[in-house]
Amino acid sequence: MKKRKIGFALSLVLAAGTLLGACGTSDKGQGTTGKNEKKGNFTVALVTDVGGVDDKSFNQSAWEGLEEFGKENGLTKGTKGYDYLQSKSPSDYKTNLNTAVRNGFDLTYGIGYILKPAIEEIADQRKNSHFAIVDDVITGKNNVASITFKEHEGSFLVGVVAGLTTKTNKVGFIGGTDSDLINKFAAGFQAGVKAVNPKADIKIDFAGAFDKADKGQSMAAAMYQSGIDIIYHAAGGTGVGVFTEAKNIKQKDPSKNIWVIGVDRDQVEEGKYNGKDSVTLTSMIKRVDLAVKDLSKKAMDGNFPGGKQIEYGLKEDAVGISPSQDNVSPDVLKAVDEWKQKIINGEVKVPLKPTK
Repeated sequence: MKKRKIGFALSLVLAAGTLLGACGTSDKGQGTTGKNEKKGNFTVALVTDVGGVDDKSFNQSAWEGLEEFGKENGLTKGTKGYDYLQSKSPSDYKTNLNTAVRNGFDLTYGIGYILKPAIEEIADQRKNSHFAIVDDVITGKNNVASITFKEHEGSFLVGVVAGLTTKTNKVGFIGGTDSDLINKFAAGFQAGVKAVNPKADIKIDFAGAFDKADKGQSMAAAMYQSGIDIIYHAAGGTGVGVFTEAKNIKQKDPSKNIWVIGVDRDQVEEGKYNGKDSVTLTSMIKRVDLAVKDLSKKAMDGNFPGGKQIEYGLKEDAVGISPSQDNVSPDVLKAVDEWKQKIINGEVKVPLKPTK
């Protein structure tokens, strides 16, 4: 299997003084960049959205990063080290955030933009606690750090793959919700497809949820039946249903030329249907794991970037296509590299919203 290492220049980005400037006062009467007196027993937790910690996507990537951080720093799973609190419904968000604070965690992550209102409320109530939100920006709160990504840039590259690989000139996108964040994925994908295949038709649809695999499967079935041969999902647990439908089709008729493009992490394993072959064409990697890992280390060292937004894109190798590339032709990979460089150089500006 061909592998491409996706590097990650987080340390270089986070080292910039303008990005990590101190703001406000911490829970121990120190500035947010003051040295943490609890470095020896630093604790950190994350609160998932309803997709759960094993969603094979966004939440799972964040948890994998936290697990790595914990193991590398000699922490144990639990309230005295690192842990997660899983949300079964939106009503759990505030409860879980409060539970994390009561359990004494030094830093608590809210995974997903959908937790923004809950974090804003709890951060106001718990000013002596540190929080971080992934995929949104919370301003005016020195006890909250914001992590965002340029998902549209990475999605452009998988759009290039789809546009050059499709046989029917019909591709699809299934998003979890019709939101600003998920529209970044859709916009980048649409732009990438059109850049290399102007004749292609792109159908964009939204499931309305990130935890409905059955809905994802039914939507995928309708798309494949319409002649679409490649579907890119940005739908968390709902996207599991897209893989299920594609695998079912391939198991019944291995000659069917259909593909799924995964999201957030390398989803080649999610696409395997006969023990070795995979319906995963590629995946748009979004290094939530390393962002969580790196910010946790900064916070443990007393450099919590309270009140700041940290954004990662192609330039930082924080988004891109997955290292599993057996199903992508060398010519397509070459084109991906060319377009990647154009974006990094500023020759191509990737849109944030899809065109109708």
